[in-house]
Amino acid sequence: MVNKRNCFIFIFLFFIVPYILPQEKEQIKNQKSELSKIKAEISSLESLLKIKTTKEKQSYTALENYNQQSFLLNKIINKLRNEEELKQNDIDFTLQQIDIIEKEIKELQINYSKYVISVYKKGKEDEISELLNSESVQQALVRYKYLQKFSEKREKDLDKFQKDKQDLIDLKSRYEREKEEKLVLADQKKNEAADLEKKLIERKKILNSIRRDKKELKKSISIKRSAESKIKNLISKLIEEEEIRRKAERERLAKLSAEKTRKENRTKEVTTEKKHVNKDAVYDIDISTSSLSSFSSLKGKLSWPVSGGKIVRHYGEDRNTKLNTVTLNYGVDIKASSDLNIKAPADGVVSAIDWIPGYGGVIIITHKDGYRTVYSHFSEIFVKEGDKVRPGSVVAKVGESVEGYIVHFEIWNSRNNQNPEIWLAKK
Repeated sequence: MVNKRNCFIFIFLFFIVPYILPQEKEQIKNQKSELSKIKAEISSLESLLKIKTTKEKQSYTALENYNQQSFLLNKIINKLRNEEELKQNDIDFTLQQIDIIEKEIKELQINYSKYVISVYKKGKEDEISELLNSESVQQALVRYKYLQKFSEKREKDLDKFQKDKQDLIDLKSRYEREKEEKLVLADQKKNEAADLEKKLIERKKILNSIRRDKKELKKSISIKRSAESKIKNLISKLIEEEEIRRKAERERLAKLSAEKTRKENRTKEVTTEKKHVNKDAVYDIDISTSSLSSFSSLKGKLSWPVSGGKIVRHYGEDRNTKLNTVTLNYGVDIKASSDLNIKAPADGVVSAIDWIPGYGGVIIITHKDGYRTVYSHFSEIFVKEGDKVRPGSVVAKVGESVEGYIVHFEIWNSRNNQNPEIWLAKK
């Protein structure tokens, strides 16, 4: 017989997991639709570049075009990486099914071989003699029913054996198909990564040209001014969405509480036990951050987003004497040295990944206590929206901007931006 552990796994795989797999398939289907839209955006951007003059192709506008294409390619690579993970889940599930059925077939073979050996040694006549040698009619009937059930069990075992053999053939066929599909995804990801590398090379050529052009540099500063307000708007949108979720959760809890009260009144159940009320519960409703460690306690000792980084553009008003410009910096610009990995400084959830002219790709991580950190100026993204990150988790790779390998870093508490220099650990 199949042992209890195998029975439990078998029940889980065949009755519970089938509800999970369709969700994964639907997720893959949605991702493919999104990939098609992103590729259409990239084609449109490439078309805009083709119609530009040689001089225009060396402008800041062309640089922004390449920035956006690189960001979109990063999104494609991330989605393919996620699809690859889902496909690996399918493969692991199929292998589990194969393992269980192979074990079951083996046990059925052992049981049936025992029966064959028994029949060979004793013969069918032994069963008849067992009936004839019964001490009473009642005992004969009991033995007859036992032999009948034993015979039925053997027939069921044979049917099960044949069915398992066919299931095993089907599963092994599915396993080979899923492996092929994963290889195709890996190939697609490799091609997109190669395309991204080409875009980054073209982008670098434009960067070198812009650095020598004061007019184009001023244009980049002008676009960055509007970028700051867009980040602020993005933060506000996230806060509004969170408030909507909290309101919905409060209404859900109120409805449950009212229903509970009605039931208690109907049954006239009276309790004198004093209940503890969590006055701060409304702030902990957001399940995406409620289990995370405190962010506010990290003030003055927050890890830097890049190891060995140096602040080259400070928080607040920033004057560029060479270009005679003044800009307001909501965060700090940190120049990366040899390590280009951008790391999360604390527990958090990736709540937004967007593209903003002037800053390129932007990642926003939501932390406990209503705090958010913002990162921009990167060449590669390694996370997707909804990902949980731990302190030191690599979220992106620093990209080259006009000023060099710079990561822009901001800290927000609700709608108020903070001075990161007060938060970051002293070196």
